[in-house]
Amino acid sequence: MPILNILPFVHQMLGNHLKNGDTALDGTAGNGCDTVFLADAVGEKGKVWAFDIQHQAIEQTKVRLESENLLNRVQLVHDGHQHINHYIRQGLDAAVFNFGWLPGGDKSITTSSESSLDALNAVLALLNPGGIAVAVLYPGHDAGRVEARAIESWAEGLPQQEFAVLKYCFVNRQNHPPYVLAIEKLRRK
Repeated sequence: MPILNILPFVHQMLGNHLKNGDTALDGTAGNGCDTVFLADAVGEKGKVWAFDIQHQAIEQTKVRLESENLLNRVQLVHDGHQHINHYIRQGLDAAVFNFGWLPGGDKSITTSSESSLDALNAVLALLNPGGIAVAVLYPGHDAGRVEARAIESWAEGLPQQEFAVLKYCFVNRQNHPPYVLAIEKLRRK
């Protein structure tokens, strides 16, 4: 099996984890790629929440979901991911965040360390045992570098008795390529 690039790796991990009837979160809807993937993975009985602070991202995601006939499985939320607790009360089986900026959008609007850490903490509290949260980090720009350092430092401090944290990255690529932190909430024995 070939080594997968970052986003195919994330989708493979989530796809292997999710099943019909599960619940999932796309904390950064962006152009809707991850939201569509999650909506398909949770099946007809599942539910997905997709958050974004940009109206353009919510609209693009909605159009993509409608074209795939998946909108009925998704709750689109035009709000910051740090407010997850205001909308989601049930457990999550998976969550994904593609931090940074909206591809093709205004690069001055980026996620921030503070709101992203608030969102990740909220997600970990909502994850069901065995659930996973995946963060794609983009250290190739100044704000992304600061955010990636903060999130990685936070993840390193998670108690190993409660969470397993995986870092997936390419060490021989130039220009600070994106990388993944995957966090699994361990099942208690």
